[in-house]
Amino acid sequence: MLMFLFLVLALAVVVGAVTLAVVGGGESAPLRDAAPERLQDPLPADRPLHGTDVESLRFPVAARGYRMADVDDALSRLAAELGERDARIADLQSALAGARAVRPRPEESGAEDGR
Repeated sequence: MLMFLFLVLALAVVVGAVTLAVVGGGESAPLRDAAPERLQDPLPADRPLHGTDVESLRFPVAARGYRMADVDDALSRLAAELGERDARIADLQSALAGARAVRPRPEESGAEDGR
């Protein structure tokens, strides 16, 4: 009988503690959402990108991987700069080809002088 009274008393204490924790515990408002992590090492806007900029780029981890907005921004910036560099290389190559076409070759000018 003593054991039964002890178990009933323990059960009453546990039920009372849980009731107090649920009803009276904590603030009345729910927890605030955590502020999302933002990209810590943005790509420099004041100069062209270098390989070290891309190597040091780290994206904060989100609940399902990386934040799509940060990755999309970085990839858009990289694509734009690569497009500009490709256009610049194409312009320089066409200018070089035009300069080579206009300038006579040394063997052609030497053959004409020997006649």
